Amino acid sequence: METNVPEKRQPASGSPALPRRRINPDRTLPRDENKIDLLARMLRQGDPLADAVDEELQTHGAQARQALEAGLRNGLATLHDVPAAVAALLREAETLPAWVAPEILQRGAAANLSIEPLWRQISSNLAALLRTYSSPSIARVLVGTGRLATMASHRVRETGTWAIAATLPGGLTRGGPGYIATIQVRLLHARVRRTNLRRGWDMETWGVPINQVDLARTWLDFNYVPFRALTDLGFDFTAEDLHELYQFWGYLGYLLGIDPIFYRDVRDHTRAEELLDLIETPNDPPDENSRALVAALLDVTIGSLMNALQSPPALTADMVHALARFIHGDVLADALGVRRTEHTHLMPLIVHDNQVTRRLQRIEPGVWERMLEQNLAMYRAQLAAPSGPTEYQTYFSSGRR
Repeated sequence: METNVPEKRQPASGSPALPRRRINPDRTLPRDENKIDLLARMLRQGDPLADAVDEELQTHGAQARQALEAGLRNGLATLHDVPAAVAALLREAETLPAWVAPEILQRGAAANLSIEPLWRQISSNLAALLRTYSSPSIARVLVGTGRLATMASHRVRETGTWAIAATLPGGLTRGGPGYIATIQVRLLHARVRRTNLRRGWDMETWGVPINQVDLARTWLDFNYVPFRALTDLGFDFTAEDLHELYQFWGYLGYLLGIDPIFYRDVRDHTRAEELLDLIETPNDPPDENSRALVAALLDVTIGSLMNALQSPPALTADMVHALARFIHGDVLADALGVRRTEHTHLMPLIVHDNQVTRRLQRIEPGVWERMLEQNLAMYRAQLAAPSGPTEYQTYFSSGRR
């Protein structure tokens, strides 16, 4: 049976004018004092192409929305009389960068598939999303939607659905579920940007809503941060796994409209950590928006794990807080209102158990391959399970402003 899973590896030590891309895609992040100047510029830059498409979705209505949907599923070449910005977006999305190996998109990255859904959910919620919410600039936008803190479960599910669709084998090929969802997420960012600016967003103080720095920060929060956390929790990854992971996520960054100056030279954890340190340079400490989002996220995670593990509420809550504190350390955990619990002393046992399990999976013949197949089947079942449309889908099918 065709499974498309990676092979086992042994661990190693009236359209608006279209804006032009200002940065050469092959250019990489400068390594001198100009970095801070770059951040200052990127804080004031959004995603001009996505913003132009959003404008067309408003002015051309159903025509533009139908062209966008058909183009995402079937390709630009199948369309006629396409609004200019929609055509430009589809043309860009359909152009596979030379640095992306097509076979990676077909088979998926081994690092993603080697993590079972439960641990992937833990790393997505307690590592990726929690770190994202710690950024006051991002938290301000999310709380400004008036929905995230009160509908945390819905949004956490949507984020998980997108991440799984985008990282499964074939998900990012043209017309694939992850490809479509990623472009829809990009355009939802444009809609949120427009909405915040209309409401009097202080661009001089905060930069553009969902600016390039915020996008790069979130990109790192979904590759470097969770996989660094998983490593700390006992899951090892080979150097080849991580190189492939960052190439895969580089293409995701391309589809999301992130300026390539941020991600083109990020090929391992070392470069990713350097970039995250730079991005956090101008950041203020977490604020009340961050703490509100994190509190809602922790509650959702506790409820989800109680259902999955059939564990008592108090024990599950203590373990979730202990895991979050272990992943992020005491300083950030204290700033975000993550509790100190007695169950912190269990973390070394959890790490050891994961290390032993991972080692046996790698050395026992056939076990690694079966594990990948089982994980892939579970992820596909999650995507196939009935659920309502996501926010990024409904925004562009309904034409909401």
